[in-house]
Amino acid sequence: MESRNTSLLSLIVLLLPLFLQLFQVEEALVINSSSTDADVNRACVEMDRKALLEFKAGLGDPSGRLSSWVGEDCCKWKGVDCSNATGHVIKLDLRKPYQPSEAVFPLSGQISDSLLDLKYLNYLDLSSNELSGPIPDSVGNLDNLRYLDLSGNSISGSIPPSIGGCCCWRN
Repeated sequence: MESRNTSLLSLIVLLLPLFLQLFQVEEALVINSSSTDADVNRACVEMDRKALLEFKAGLGDPSGRLSSWVGEDCCKWKGVDCSNATGHVIKLDLRKPYQPSEAVFPLSGQISDSLLDLKYLNYLDLSSNELSGPIPDSVGNLDNLRYLDLSGNSISGSIPPSIGGCCCWRN
């Protein structure tokens, strides 16, 4: 039974990103650190900032990829995008980048339950890191989540039922 669950988990982790690419993040509602529009100055919501800092505290980051995660405005942090309208975090892209010319090490640790406080998150990519442990049981409660990529990690356990039966994969 354990190997069947592991096989099912592997299959879903491999196929889920392909299926979810059908749903695109609406770029018009996103502000990020590369934005040059002077009118875009919405700071992040404090609850979202705290959730991200709690998530960061549980990670190993040997390359300092999260070194920009300081200060009050998490919308300016690398890998974090926020809604221009609300300031809520809507995208978290922490996949390990392929950098052949420099040493970039993967993030390690577990996927923290604190990410579940990011209620407006619609894109989560933690792929190609060294994250381990289970997927939090209530990840399917992220009602706005449209894209999830956890591939290339050492995730263990079964896939939470809330992922398969949730409404979050709608168009």
